[in-house]
Amino acid sequence: DRRMNSWKQYTELSRIAYFSMEIGLTTEIPTYSGGLGVLAGDTIKSAADLKLPMVAVTLISRKGYFRQTFDAQGWQQESSVDWRPEDLLELLPGKALITIENRDVKVQAWLYRVKSPTGGELPVLFLDTDIPGNLAEDRKITDHLYGGDKSYRLKQEIVLGIGGARLLQILGFRVRKYHLNEGHASLLTLELLNHHRLSVEDTWDERASWDTRRVQDKCVFTTHTPVEAGHDRFPYELVERIMGEVIPTDLLQELGGKDELNMTMLALNLSHFVNGVAKKHGEVSQALFPGFEIHAITNGIHPFTWGSPYMMTLFDKYLPGWANEPELLVRVDIIPDAEIQDAHAGAKAYLFQYIEEVAGVKFDPELLTIGFARRATAYKRANMIFSDPTLLKKIGNGKLQLVFAGKAHPQDDHGKKMIQEIRNQTEFFGDDLKIVYLPNYNIDVASRLIPGVDIWLNNPQRPLEASGTSGMKAALNGVPNFSVLDGWWIEGHIEGVTGWSIGPPPTETSTNVNHSDEDVKDLYRKLEKTIIPLYYDDRKAWTKVMKNAIGKNAYYFNKHVMMRRYVTEAYLR
Repeated sequence: DRRMNSWKQYTELSRIAYFSMEIGLTTEIPTYSGGLGVLAGDTIKSAADLKLPMVAVTLISRKGYFRQTFDAQGWQQESSVDWRPEDLLELLPGKALITIENRDVKVQAWLYRVKSPTGGELPVLFLDTDIPGNLAEDRKITDHLYGGDKSYRLKQEIVLGIGGARLLQILGFRVRKYHLNEGHASLLTLELLNHHRLSVEDTWDERASWDTRRVQDKCVFTTHTPVEAGHDRFPYELVERIMGEVIPTDLLQELGGKDELNMTMLALNLSHFVNGVAKKHGEVSQALFPGFEIHAITNGIHPFTWGSPYMMTLFDKYLPGWANEPELLVRVDIIPDAEIQDAHAGAKAYLFQYIEEVAGVKFDPELLTIGFARRATAYKRANMIFSDPTLLKKIGNGKLQLVFAGKAHPQDDHGKKMIQEIRNQTEFFGDDLKIVYLPNYNIDVASRLIPGVDIWLNNPQRPLEASGTSGMKAALNGVPNFSVLDGWWIEGHIEGVTGWSIGPPPTETSTNVNHSDEDVKDLYRKLEKTIIPLYYDDRKAWTKVMKNAIGKNAYYFNKHVMMRRYVTEAYLR
């Protein structure tokens, strides 16, 4: 069988199985919603570059997350992103059976090959329940990423965790470690518990038959958020109805929480290595989950994916080999200032052409342009820069342009309202300060937006920003960050050298602290007194900050550094 031979090569090595609910590899495969999925995609690409033995497992999300448009009032509208897996992926032989609501549900896998210019190649399995023979409602389980209610989400996590683990075994993969990228994949630990129990000759009631230590030795867990909504919880009544008793209820409650099944708690209890995604996030997670040892491996980005064509051409000329050895970017000072400026001007023109095509607004290439693109939710505070519109108008009159992007979850009306308020700011500012909110933020839009602005703004409520990889993408392209001291920026920030901070130092670990008034005042003060004058009056000093963003941030905050740390600190333990 040709298909069998084409993927059997991946089963020859013992691999790290990387499980993630969403993975963002290309815009054409819309199986991601934002930062978590793009991070997962970058992880896989760097693993391929480094020729690491991995296999990734995710859901096929046949209708994507959603396509974002806006009505006449600026209110977000959502529609499905229908795509054809058969045009881009290869259907693998073999199906796994899982149990949902006391019935068998078949799960199949589609293969996508991530190929690196280094010769590395890594398989990604997209799990799918849209199979003849499954009930109509079961065929839709893998349709919508983060869609539906708790029941729908739990079914998806059964497919990912239990179905994914079973398919890897059926397809012949030998797994050295399982890496759970967020708690969505935590149910695979239950499958492992059952698998290891089968080799122990004990009765159901003897606790020795549940070998938690062997499962812990197999699992690595990365938590990405200190935000409450980021940790999935399911009532045990719902768990019993949908999943049945996979392991004894008392054991499940001991591992996943007494009152409800907390997927993060389940992963914490059954993983030998747990990490947050920045040093600060590790501290915050440690405070949230006392009693567990939580490490920190700061996120990174895949350099070759996120460099603009203009900047990559420059790097290729002066720093050959930079894409697979991003530490070479530390030598950015050998690139002449004029060529850095010209490369950025090209990226800026490319963005502005897109803005004019999509929004019908003509931006001025000479003006300082601020970019902000985040998931539209309350703690990200996308509208904070408009806290005092009159003052902003005075500061930015004829000197600033603002471009925004980002989706609100379909059920997050507060996030949608925030987008609407930003879009409606154009009525107050008019031509004095041009503002654009680009629709349908995705990998393609990000690859235009981030390199093409002059400043990357990020002002979440601290300490709720786990990492913030968009700021790393900006730094790679010589775009300095202007951000609160949270997530990765605490580690990358040198005031006035790599960018600028907003608000007070990062001393707290409580998620209930709010410095909004201080943040707003500092944002306006630095914008007026420091950033705008530097941009317009001292272009040489500005270019030095651009170079520092590349040479002091991008050389380190990349996926190659991150993956080497995972190998030595987590996978080989």
